[in-house]
Amino acid sequence: MVKVIASSVRKGNVLEVDNKLYVVLTAQNFHPGKGTPVTQVDMRRIVDGVKVSERWRTTEQVERAFVEDVNHQFLYEDGEGFHFMNPENYDQLVVDVDTMGDQKAYLQEGMTCVLSIFEGNALAIELPRHVTLEITETEPVVKGQTASSSYKPAILSNGLRTLVPPHINAGTRVVIATEDNSYVERAKD
Repeated sequence: MVKVIASSVRKGNVLEVDNKLYVVLTAQNFHPGKGTPVTQVDMRRIVDGVKVSERWRTTEQVERAFVEDVNHQFLYEDGEGFHFMNPENYDQLVVDVDTMGDQKAYLQEGMTCVLSIFEGNALAIELPRHVTLEITETEPVVKGQTASSSYKPAILSNGLRTLVPPHINAGTRVVIATEDNSYVERAKD
């Protein structure tokens, strides 16, 4: 175990709190105008999946568990879960639906992800920061709207909604940030 300050905790980290392991789902630092800055962390207990929220002063020490971060390639999904393969030794791991969470919408066959492994089990998954998806549906361009920096709603090929610039039409491939589902740029392929 390694002690780190609370403000350095990130999504996907594994923490030990009261002799139990937790996977960090979200971590936000709040700096109020008055008072002490705090870190708000939402976590899932590994043994039973219970979700817990904790709040620490940003300078407090927390125990970070040592997990191995290993690149794995996504193969397929079935009733058992999401199947990943280690490209170095061809070992396969199954990640359950709870561990995968909302990130499953971004998975693409052959995608390389980083799995956080502790005692042979995948505790957390880190997707690439950007994925390329196709716009399946969007509103037509309104004349004169292109001059301002307004955005219009669009539906992506994975079913999620995002906002795109007015010049983007259905059928266009775009780069999307997996962290917040936001438009980054038009795909260069």
